[in-house]
Amino acid sequence: MKEKNEYTTKEARRKQAREEQRIQMRREKIKKNMVRFSITFIILCVIVYGIIVLVRMSGPQGEDFSTAYLNQGRNHIAVGEESKSYNSNPPSSGDHYGQTARGGFYDEPLADETVIHNLEHGDIWIAYHPKISSEAKETLKKFAGQYVVVSPRSQNDGNISLVAWGRVDTFDIENDAVDEHRIQDFISRYDNRGPEKVRGVQAGHGNF
Repeated sequence: MKEKNEYTTKEARRKQAREEQRIQMRREKIKKNMVRFSITFIILCVIVYGIIVLVRMSGPQGEDFSTAYLNQGRNHIAVGEESKSYNSNPPSSGDHYGQTARGGFYDEPLADETVIHNLEHGDIWIAYHPKISSEAKETLKKFAGQYVVVSPRSQNDGNISLVAWGRVDTFDIENDAVDEHRIQDFISRYDNRGPEKVRGVQAGHGNF
């Protein structure tokens, strides 16, 4: 009888020990899961924060110096046909030719009526006065691309005019340095804001 009681007592202790071990293992598992969850949560927070920072950095950083102009319509005219007078210099909407200009940098002037069509498609036009320095032109070349037309224009009121559909920002070069941040901000704000959305839809956009 005594041996039976001792066996029962040992068995009970073994069961208790196993139960305590299971409880301990469960606690450790929960603890590990919480650590993993915390680490994953922190990593996700860092990633989200990084994305927010990148988005903010890629967006406009400075003041918007551009002026808004009343939309003068999207009427197509034949090449060489006389257009109506425009309400901004350079023009930012209104009568234009049926063809667009190829995006990129130009040494020779383009017809206003051609580039207005680019603006309608959401492109950016950087019109520079031919008198600016070669160094300034080299700086502007960095912004030229498939959707950014950079061309000389002697009728400009200032050294550089940044043009989008219905928006114009004209300024002079100071101390022989082009304000690159101002240009980048303008592009970030108004790129692809034209009334006709054709990017990725219309083949040959920008004559490409």
